[in-house]
Amino acid sequence: MRLYNLFSFLAFITFAVVGLIFLFIPESVLVFFNRLSGYLGMSPSSTEGINFYLILAVSYMYLVTLLAFLMYRHPENKWLPLLLIHGKFASSILSICLFLFHQPYLIYLTNFSVDGLIGIAALIFYLRLRRVAL
Repeated sequence: MRLYNLFSFLAFITFAVVGLIFLFIPESVLVFFNRLSGYLGMSPSSTEGINFYLILAVSYMYLVTLLAFLMYRHPENKWLPLLLIHGKFASSILSICLFLFHQPYLIYLTNFSVDGLIGIAALIFYLRLRRVAL
């Protein structure tokens, strides 16, 4: 259990730091790995980030798809919608922040709305599940 706690804490710190790096300096991540690629004799990637960040976007969609499936298969588990709430609200809040502080792109506003509504729906079901469990 001690090793599990250490792993969990280190993963928590690592994921938070990497997430902030992806948010604030996404191109620098790719530039850094392109420099390493040169030393390893590998081709550099595009610094636009579309291919790398596409991997992360699809991975996120896989995770929320899995959460929704597990919610369907295990409706008694009150923790699954809580995880979906966090994922959808994080996506929604980040989208509105980018809309307000980066560029007023329609895709930011749409993602804010759609993920926000999904997060609210999951929150309603989570609160109902908690009430039933009490």
